[in-house]
Amino acid sequence: MDLLLPNKINSEKGEILREARQVTIIGANGAGKTRFVNKLVEQCGEQAFRISALRALFPVEHEEQKYKGSISERFDKLNQNMQQVVNTAKSEFDKLTYVMMIDEFRSLMNFKAHQLMREEMEFPKTKLDKVVKMWQEVFPKNKILRENGKLLFTTEGQTDKYSSLRLSDGEKAVLYYLGAVLYAMEDAVIFVDDPETFIHPSIMQTLWNVIEEMRPDCTFVYSTHDVDFANSRIDNKCIWVKGFNPEQITWDYEVLQSSSNLSDSLYIDLLGTRKPVLFVEGDEEHSIDSRLYALVFPEYTIKPLGSCNKVIESVRSFNGLEALHHLDSWGIVDRDRRDEKEVEYLRKKKILVPDVAEIENILMLEGVIRAVARHRHKNEHDVFASASRAVIKNFDNEIKQQALQHTRHRVKHDVEMRVDMKFRNISALEDHMIDLVNEINPRGIYELLCREFHVYVQKRDYAKVLKVYNQKLMLNQSGVAGLCGLKSREDYIRTVLKILKGNGRDAKAIRHAIKVCFGLENPEKQPVAEEA
Repeated sequence: MDLLLPNKINSEKGEILREARQVTIIGANGAGKTRFVNKLVEQCGEQAFRISALRALFPVEHEEQKYKGSISERFDKLNQNMQQVVNTAKSEFDKLTYVMMIDEFRSLMNFKAHQLMREEMEFPKTKLDKVVKMWQEVFPKNKILRENGKLLFTTEGQTDKYSSLRLSDGEKAVLYYLGAVLYAMEDAVIFVDDPETFIHPSIMQTLWNVIEEMRPDCTFVYSTHDVDFANSRIDNKCIWVKGFNPEQITWDYEVLQSSSNLSDSLYIDLLGTRKPVLFVEGDEEHSIDSRLYALVFPEYTIKPLGSCNKVIESVRSFNGLEALHHLDSWGIVDRDRRDEKEVEYLRKKKILVPDVAEIENILMLEGVIRAVARHRHKNEHDVFASASRAVIKNFDNEIKQQALQHTRHRVKHDVEMRVDMKFRNISALEDHMIDLVNEINPRGIYELLCREFHVYVQKRDYAKVLKVYNQKLMLNQSGVAGLCGLKSREDYIRTVLKILKGNGRDAKAIRHAIKVCFGLENPEKQPVAEEA
């Protein structure tokens, strides 16, 4: 959906966000962020649907402002149509549970009427059914019961049943958000104030991923102070509200491609995160690094920086300032054509280097391919066999070119190291440069690599091929997308990210395969199997 933003200072009109799916609004206290959100709600008109756990659980004294399609408006209409049984709920949380129960009652009565008329009708699945299912996935040891027209709660292994009054604020907030979004109008713009309120950090990302998946037709606009949450959104557009002109009713704001591209001043301004920082290559718009690693390493704040050199330098600089921010910092760079000595040196400097050549190869790991195939209900053994066979065949056809590129990298690295030595005079430098070709022996390196690469092909050592094969077209050339029943490389990548947004068996398998690739988990220790 396209969103017209409020008017900007020194501009006739506000900016337009094209095809917005997730929007995060951030800004310091007093910058005009709340007014900005209120204006955006006004401009969205009847498509605006506003929710807040804080207001839902703790209503203010004066009567709340009702708008068309809101939970409170639905509640009032139900009371008007059922005057013989008037509900006196005050909080929006209680109103929501009443609305869901009435919808459940009406669906069951409608089903019974069809049964009495001997008419075919499937047993209805209500909004409450969906909320109960999702709530119990978030809190697997807790159960929701429907008895005598009421919602009751219990804990696994106990017989005690209790009402929502005994739920924690966090449990109520989750129940409220899961239910409220289901009542948003079609193609709504759902405004969420402070989505982190009452929600434990351990479930924040998973919860909002689930909620967004429940309403793929809607645009979600979050107003938050939590940099961790802002960075957790994958298809996010971030708006930094810097100031407000009350006379002209205009704002000074900047639309960022994502919260991970925050300027240094803004990042420091928001630096309230307790998570360690993980710097990665690429950018949010064109690369998959930050989107993938945010889902593989949710315990980190992911910050893409572009080049590998920037990642390495940022890790060094950031860790050098630990006395100021108390945050641990790591980095991830592609292996590319680095040899084992280079990789070992980087890992000692807290730079994670995978055992595959580049990010595309991570998506071609055996564990990843098998998980996607299972998710798509394909034979994982056949899919992996065909994809790996294609990769090895393509590598075999490119061995000489790949060996040449690896040789070039090693020669360049050796030359830089050797020229960096101290020399008495220019003559000594000239003599040293003349001997470099013989000392480095590029042809010898090249021939050795060709022999090694041929052995990988002969032994059909897929893991070793992924380790040295730099080929950004690998996803296309392998045909892995088609083998999994997908149309394109982009569909395959989206499927991997979609699986990772959940926490099922295939998501755990993908995370395990990738962490093994970084040497962070034991390859023999597979994730515990569970029902898909």
